Amino acid sequence: MTKSAVLIVGAGPTGLVHALWLTKQGVTVRLIDKSSGPGETSRAMAVQARTLEFYRQLGMTDAVVATGYKTPAMNLWAQGKHKAQLQLVDAGQEISPYPFVLVFPQDRHEKFLVERLRELGVEVERRTELLSFEDQGDHIEAVLKGPDGQEETCTAAYLAGCDGARSPVRHQMGSGFEGGTYRQLFYVADVVASGVNPPEQAHIAFDQSEFLLVMYYGQAGQYRFIGTVRDERAEHPEKLSFEDVGHDAINGLNIKVEKVNWFSTYRVHHRVTDHFRRGRAFLLGDAAHVHSPAGGQGMNTGILDAINLAWKFAAVLKGQASESLLDSYEAERQAFARKLVETTDRLFTFATAEGGFADFVRGNIAPLFISVAYKSEHLREYLFRTISQTTLHYHESPLSAGKAGKVQGGDRLPWVPLPAADNYAPLTDIGWQVHVYGEASADLPAWCIRHGVSLHVFNWQQAHEHAGLAKHAAYLLRPDTYVALADPTGSPAVLDRYLSGHGLTLTDQVH
Repeated sequence: MTKSAVLIVGAGPTGLVHALWLTKQGVTVRLIDKSSGPGETSRAMAVQARTLEFYRQLGMTDAVVATGYKTPAMNLWAQGKHKAQLQLVDAGQEISPYPFVLVFPQDRHEKFLVERLRELGVEVERRTELLSFEDQGDHIEAVLKGPDGQEETCTAAYLAGCDGARSPVRHQMGSGFEGGTYRQLFYVADVVASGVNPPEQAHIAFDQSEFLLVMYYGQAGQYRFIGTVRDERAEHPEKLSFEDVGHDAINGLNIKVEKVNWFSTYRVHHRVTDHFRRGRAFLLGDAAHVHSPAGGQGMNTGILDAINLAWKFAAVLKGQASESLLDSYEAERQAFARKLVETTDRLFTFATAEGGFADFVRGNIAPLFISVAYKSEHLREYLFRTISQTTLHYHESPLSAGKAGKVQGGDRLPWVPLPAADNYAPLTDIGWQVHVYGEASADLPAWCIRHGVSLHVFNWQQAHEHAGLAKHAAYLLRPDTYVALADPTGSPAVLDRYLSGHGLTLTDQVH
């Protein structure tokens, strides 16, 4: 019988990132996946700014950005006519150190994460399947089937189900998956093509009720197509090839497809599980929520699930927190997942609605409105914050408290760029931190030493005030860089009350 602290089922981006964060925090993991290797096709494409901010904690961001492609602009087309161009480069220049949309195909992304995990001494156990598990109260007991067909029993403190929309972990947990399936059939294809103009930008085209997204991902002539399959052809997706789907939108852009490297069809679901946790078993990523691909949110949301739960697992396993801390995972991530499903549902419904009026709105009114509205700096900032997930907060979380300036408990720490170094530089140390912008109170340094918390004091700048930070206030940051407590006084007594009220010690109690 083998034993690890966390058994992770599923080695897609969510499971891989979960394993990386846990391993980096000194937690032993076992990562299994029933597939024979990483994905070979580019499914999810976009890596959002918030994900890149987290990757910086592990020193991975520079390599990801260098390997990926910054999409410079999005072009809108209708019935073969160019309607608008939206500039994407530096859209969030004062919001994040990564003010762009990065295209990094999932197949390359997974291989990158696998290699980083290998550097930390963890290998993905391929062709290994979870058959069943039992929650024994103080641990999980799981039965696995290996590549040779042999069964073994594995014990772990916790089980993380990162095993996709058809999650066996979710089924065995007995968690519901409320929602539905859109009737439209979509296709996705990786192609070699010519005639795309401009060739290195993204394009959205509408032709009657036909929808097409064209994404360039940094390799000359290679594109990802996502489109709708109309009429009776959608009734038999298993028989479809790329030649069978509607090409009106493709032809309207004067694109010539020279080679199809990969083609698949799929239906889009919108579901959220009713329980992200049951006892010692947890659900993450597509196992917990699925939604329309509108906005490139799916993979990034799963990665943020993984990071949210990883620091909480580590805190409990190290004796820094009581098990009740783990309840906050569902409280924080389920609410966001439900809101995301609602938002992407509205976008999806607009993009795929059929009928003459819908065609007219998409082809004439919407592009005009978007091109005019996008000239507003406030709207561009709002859109970037929403798509990049930098606007995500946990104000309603039981872990969030206080307010100082415009920043309150549960907020993402505002990013402040300065000539020497930004205020995100210390966040590369995964752990609790206190940030002060101005002068720290007299007793605060001793308090931080006593609790094993790093203290970072920044000379007050107007840029801090512009970002909403309060002078001389203390911001207690969680390991995932969200503000746990914002206290205008910077008082150790307030910090102590926060820790005791949430069952936190911060220093390791298990050795």
